[in-house]
Amino acid sequence: MRIDEYRRHDALGLAALVRSGEVTAGELLEVAVQQADTVNPHLNAIINRMDARARDRATESLDGPFAGVPFLIKDLGQDYRGVPTSGGSRPLSHIPAAEHSTVVQRWLDAGLVIFGKTNTPEFGAKGITEPDLFGPARNPWDTTRTPGGSSGGSAA
Repeated sequence: MRIDEYRRHDALGLAALVRSGEVTAGELLEVAVQQADTVNPHLNAIINRMDARARDRATESLDGPFAGVPFLIKDLGQDYRGVPTSGGSRPLSHIPAAEHSTVVQRWLDAGLVIFGKTNTPEFGAKGITEPDLFGPARNPWDTTRTPGGSSGGSAA
């Protein structure tokens, strides 16, 4: 699948392609990973990639309305077991989460394939996403501007 084909679908449409066998979860993931590799150096939206975990998950038998759809989670309050949730704060950046947060578990139960965490201001406390730890996230339409508050990385 190419990125232009991927972009023609919303998450339910992508999941339908996986269910029908038109594409695999692994193929969708590789498109998302390639796009992230292309745009993230300019945007600094994704601050923690989980590609290996995601590739393993994409080979599992997934169920749920979003089975096989690549997904990013915010690095603030969205814990993924074994992966740090820094909240944009240096002292927390190396402490792995003991378990999945409830919302992350629900997304996994829905079949999503999480492949990274997105940039956020320290503890979500500012209206701009410019943490000292990861540096600023950039707006895709004008990289001299911020994409906004605590979900700046997700927005970008």
